[in-house]
Amino acid sequence: MLNIAIKKQYMNQNTYDEFFSIIQDLIKNETVQKMKNFNQHANISCYKHCMQVAFYTYVVCKKFHLDYISATRGAMLHDLFLYDWHSHVRENNKFTSLHAFSHPKTALKNASNIFDLNDIEKDVIVNHMWPVTVKIPHYKETLIVTLADKYSATRETFTYLTNLLHTKKAYKYAYIFLSLIIFRIV
Repeated sequence: MLNIAIKKQYMNQNTYDEFFSIIQDLIKNETVQKMKNFNQHANISCYKHCMQVAFYTYVVCKKFHLDYISATRGAMLHDLFLYDWHSHVRENNKFTSLHAFSHPKTALKNASNIFDLNDIEKDVIVNHMWPVTVKIPHYKETLIVTLADKYSATRETFTYLTNLLHTKKAYKYAYIFLSLIIFRIV
């Protein structure tokens, strides 16, 4: 479920058990499971992205003695939008439908229809896109989720591009060529 490197680096069995006990009812839900059908960043499913953001959130919030349970649960649901965002704008032809601006409200609506959310969980879901959106986080936990989301998205995209450079022959040669140019400049 989680990236093996994350598990080995940060988790002992108690941490693993506690993390999954916090989100167990969420990840067993049929609608949440549907998140596996939609790509989020590069080749990472929305489900896996949310799982990683939830884990990073859990670790940081617990370390700083914040409400790590609410933050972790909100993080697991923060992208519960259930559509292919890569084609969403083309299908709707509206600026207001831009994924970055619209999906937090959609995710909150979807999550609220399924689960009884507390104020922190709601804030995490609807405000996690700050500073892209003007919705400012009201809780420290939301800020942690926002940072974990940006970190995870960057990491997922960078990993995908790095793998692409190393597996596609044309990209591999371009990478080597650029590396040689950069090395000569430095």
